Amino acid sequence: MHDDRRLTEARLERFVRERITPAIYGRSIPLLLSSWTVPDEPVPASEAIHQRFGPQEHAARWGKPWGTTWFRLQGDVPAGWGSADTAVELIVDLGFSTVTPGFQCEGIAWRPDGTLIKAISPRNQYVPLELLGGGSSVDIYVEAAANPDVAQGWTFAATPYGDTSTAGSEPQYRLGTIAIAERHLTVWELQQDIWTLSGLMAQLPVDLPRRHEILRAFERMLDVMDPDDVAGTAAAGRAEIAGVMARPAYGSAHQLVATGHAHIDSAWLWPVRETIRKCARTFANVLALMDANPDFVFSCSSAQQLAWMKESYPELFLRIQAKAAAGQFVPVGGMWVESDTNMPGGEAMARQFMEGKSFFLAEFGIDCQEAWLPDSFGYSAALPQIVKSAGSRWFLTQKISWNQTNKMPHHTFNWEGIDGTRLLTHFPPVDTYNSELSGAELAHAERNYRDHGRGTVSLVPFGYGDGGGGPTREMLAAAARTADLEGSPKVRLGSAESFFRQAEDDYPDLPVWVGEMYLELHRGTYTSQARTKKGNRRSEHLLREAELWCSTAAVRVGFDYPAEELKRLWRLVLLQQFHDILPGSSIAWVHQDAERNYQAIAAALEALIGQATRALVGEGDRTFLLNAAPHARDGVPALGVDEPLAAPTRVTVTAQNGGHVLDNGIIRAQLNDQGLLVSLQDYASGREAIAPDQVGNLLELHRDTPNAWDAWDVDEFYRRNVTPVTGVDRIWVDATDAEATVVVERNVGASAITQRVTLAAGSPSLAITTTIDWQEREKLLKLGFGLDLRADRSAAETQFGHVFRPTHTNTSWETAKFEICAHRWIHVAEPGYGVAVSNSSTYGHDVTRTVRNSDGGTTTTVRLSLVRGPKFPDPEADRGSHEFKLTIRPGAGIAEAVQEGYRTNLAPRLTRGATPVQPLFSVSNPAVVIEAVKCAEDGSGDVVVRLYESMGQRSEATITAHFPTTGVGSVDLLERPTEAAGVSAGQAGAALMLRPFQLITLRFSRKPEVRKMP
Repeated sequence: MHDDRRLTEARLERFVRERITPAIYGRSIPLLLSSWTVPDEPVPASEAIHQRFGPQEHAARWGKPWGTTWFRLQGDVPAGWGSADTAVELIVDLGFSTVTPGFQCEGIAWRPDGTLIKAISPRNQYVPLELLGGGSSVDIYVEAAANPDVAQGWTFAATPYGDTSTAGSEPQYRLGTIAIAERHLTVWELQQDIWTLSGLMAQLPVDLPRRHEILRAFERMLDVMDPDDVAGTAAAGRAEIAGVMARPAYGSAHQLVATGHAHIDSAWLWPVRETIRKCARTFANVLALMDANPDFVFSCSSAQQLAWMKESYPELFLRIQAKAAAGQFVPVGGMWVESDTNMPGGEAMARQFMEGKSFFLAEFGIDCQEAWLPDSFGYSAALPQIVKSAGSRWFLTQKISWNQTNKMPHHTFNWEGIDGTRLLTHFPPVDTYNSELSGAELAHAERNYRDHGRGTVSLVPFGYGDGGGGPTREMLAAAARTADLEGSPKVRLGSAESFFRQAEDDYPDLPVWVGEMYLELHRGTYTSQARTKKGNRRSEHLLREAELWCSTAAVRVGFDYPAEELKRLWRLVLLQQFHDILPGSSIAWVHQDAERNYQAIAAALEALIGQATRALVGEGDRTFLLNAAPHARDGVPALGVDEPLAAPTRVTVTAQNGGHVLDNGIIRAQLNDQGLLVSLQDYASGREAIAPDQVGNLLELHRDTPNAWDAWDVDEFYRRNVTPVTGVDRIWVDATDAEATVVVERNVGASAITQRVTLAAGSPSLAITTTIDWQEREKLLKLGFGLDLRADRSAAETQFGHVFRPTHTNTSWETAKFEICAHRWIHVAEPGYGVAVSNSSTYGHDVTRTVRNSDGGTTTTVRLSLVRGPKFPDPEADRGSHEFKLTIRPGAGIAEAVQEGYRTNLAPRLTRGATPVQPLFSVSNPAVVIEAVKCAEDGSGDVVVRLYESMGQRSEATITAHFPTTGVGSVDLLERPTEAAGVSAGQAGAALMLRPFQLITLRFSRKPEVRKMP
């Protein structure tokens, strides 16, 4: 029986491959070709179509890496072509090297009037004649992009293709068939029947009757069909399998809501400029499918991608708007891009939703209710509150299915964030966001679903993604055939919203997952491409300063608030936070663009800050400190401008035992002759922070050769190969009354390292600036501190709060977190004493505990990951100059850690002027932190302030406005009125009783000031 089954399956497979598939297209004639090669960057269709096109041979080579060639296709449909059972189509094979769309050459068809027709890709090579506007003449243009195969079959080999300066100029592709052809509709339908039924059959147990029924039906089909006349006998073949195709699904079958999808990475193995074209290709293809399939629904995330369409493809954008109004093209997610969620700061994460949802509301009238992040590399525990604060209610992800060690226990659940907010979350059991709706995928979704007996429905996003492409007509055929098919889950086309509403009704008593959803993979993304990460951190804080001082100047002196410029800059920063840009997992071209963008952002923001500052302080000779931090600094109030107080103490540096001792009367730090920190004490507690026989400021070089995904991964075995960097070329002292610095120069491999260990007068923390000329490949450099603490857990800053993570490895979940993400600070403590380590641009950390043999005490080691050298996808990643700043503060609690984080990232800004500036706001309790001050989005002149509880405890405070107000109210992230728990609003302020880590946004109404700038 089993041999008989295998023989029939082999016969079927060969018949499909050799007879049915070649018979789909019958008669064909080649098209006349001409071409024009774009000399540089892509040009609009309106420009390309009017160029001089030269003769083009069929089967010729074309396309240097990243080049663009426009092909003109001309011809006439022969008389008599096209019938009730055939359709005339153009076949365009650009020389596709694999069957996977999005990772090689691709194109888009244009009409001569400059309107888009549809995409051309490996699984989508056809252009129906009816889309050309009628008639029997063919005259279209194909914009063909010679994007190189950077992935190279996912071998992870270093490639020159990611940088135009090294990609070369040799043609990459050879044209395939470009012709007018007849498609036999019944043959195509038969092929879809077979694909669905054979895929189902392969998933059924071998002893199940249903499997044998399908097998026998295939035998009958093969017997009645004539291999020499497939088109003529296809209807008879379909009739033989119609019975098994018509058998309905079991009443208990799992339900799948299939929503069209095309996860298009906004940059990755291609630059942003190519993503814009990928979006146009994909969306044009989707719209063509919608015209033919009115039940087809497509879920589209990322406001940025649709903003590109509005700017670069306005005709296509109008068509998208029309399909959105019809309910077929559905914006989802409500974010500017599908961003990373580990590293963006709190305000940036809020702006992802504010900018994204505002765009969707303005352009489509849609208030997205779901956050949509299928492919980001782990999910911050702060997200539930941020999503709810944006007025959304659901969350979807897929990436956690990539976990190396532990599986999430549920697929539909409530996710509880750091402040207690709960968010209905779905994790599709199909385990892909690029489904083809194959039998294997549908069966896996049903078997894998972990909530059987409680829930009955899950979501399946279908369509080619990552590099774009989206759904195909074959996928829609599969959805139709599995709507009610015995042995298969029931598939219905629908929106993400329809799924979530059904899931809410279906599964009301949801289980709860508390805290971050840590991805047990891609831990290297906290460190790769350090310059990109530094640009992000610096941009976030410059935006804070610019909005603060511009809104202060608007209120105080009638400064013209630069709302549009700030929005533009915010959106540019948000784009760089896409989950393959900020994590450092893109080609060199992408990161070169990011660095240029960050330079332009900094220049623009510095100009705005300068303009607002001059308007505020006026012309004069007094020296003022602009304190943009939420805490007082050097005698200057938070968010205010005043003359700084002189430092109350001096700092001394003395030689001792070949090393140096730095002392400012607040802390005392001792470095040995290798520049390593052997003692760190704060005078208030008298405790020694450095553990016996341990050191701080220790650089360690690790071999970094992950099993796969070079730029993405740091694998646990990196720890087993480590070299301490203790050699010294030179140590010298640079001291003034204001600060003392020990400078240590080292070399490791081909890389030069200079460290400046500085203690400033009046400072409670020791600052270390590490400058590296990094030339290593496949190495990881860490900087660590062995602390005399028995810390059971570490606290790491995240958006609007912090997360605790165990320092022990009792469970596999804890063991898997051997590399963790922290924002501006990380804190470790035992009862009564702690140490805070802040940083200026570092995200990757690890915290470990060891028991000392010398005295039985516990050492808690905190290490920061500074720089890596992965070879794929950018073989030159991180090579060159870097600067990392950190502080270490002994005797610190969480409150001091929060302050250190802001101080390290908001460098003192001094200016000359005549008049100090009172802050717009003050808060009575430093536990309640002001994260942003800005003018309202609606241009009313009202002032919006965003605050959060930073200590992880219930905190009471009063916020007071120091300018005339007509009232204050709670608003959401989109600045719409809402009710916020714990807020009692008054005329000029509000009394706050906040739960741990609670985030609130307040809007202060005011009358326009009479006084204007001169």
